Amino acid sequence: MSKKRLGKGLSALIKNDEYIDKSRVDEIFVDQIEANPFQPRTNFDEDSLKELAASIKEKGLIQPITVRKIKAERYQLAAGERRWRASQMLDLDKIPAVIRDFDDQEMLEIALIENLQREDLDPIEEAKAYKEMIDNFDLTQSALAERVGKNRSTIANMVRLLKLSDKVKSHLSRGSISAGHARALLALDEAAAQTAACENVIIQDLTVRETEKYVDKLKNPLKKNKKKKKENNLSDEWLHAAEKLEKNLGSPVKIKKRKKNNLLTIELDSIDKLEEIIEKLN
Repeated sequence: MSKKRLGKGLSALIKNDEYIDKSRVDEIFVDQIEANPFQPRTNFDEDSLKELAASIKEKGLIQPITVRKIKAERYQLAAGERRWRASQMLDLDKIPAVIRDFDDQEMLEIALIENLQREDLDPIEEAKAYKEMIDNFDLTQSALAERVGKNRSTIANMVRLLKLSDKVKSHLSRGSISAGHARALLALDEAAAQTAACENVIIQDLTVRETEKYVDKLKNPLKKNKKKKKENNLSDEWLHAAEKLEKNLGSPVKIKKRKKNNLLTIELDSIDKLEEIIEKLN
């Protein structure tokens, strides 16, 4: 979906002519403004804010922020949080602002679309924002998709990311894996299996396609090797145990039947993976 459509979604909430008509812009004390409580973005890059502050110091604030009034001399940001934060860094007393009468849904919608336009949200922040709008404002995925200029399938796939284990979501937020990798890991039901597989994907630097194949192998570890293992006269109990261990460790496991003691083999591609398994066993 093009950014042009996203822009239309935002302009439907914040009229562009309000930025042109100076008579509609007020000067508000910076310390009378508080952050948007519905802001989906949790991290603001410090260096980027410093660059913006330097630009504002040199050229002034060209575009006013947009706020809603919550009580006498108190306002909440609707759009322009980076500009507000940069102004705080400069210790500015006042900031130009357009005051609008927004409800809670519009506050979240504006913050979400503004961040989507800037591509500032990580996948988990974006997914949480979609889930919040669906749950709190009784929106269907189709209705939400139309509001933010996305395909319904995109919304559905993003929300599904919230089912990942906490560690996998952390890796996704940090950019250690992509949303494509994360969607592949969703095929694993257990959180421990997702986490183990994710860490192995990062260590091996697997592509999304390679991750899909790897996850399929973890889900069906006996599919290709069952015949071979049966030839070794392994019982179903041993086969099930091998499958469970393979999922938990995130590494291929083989068991060979012997006269006295069966031989367990774990395939490793690095010393880091070995140390990871040792840590888990401890």
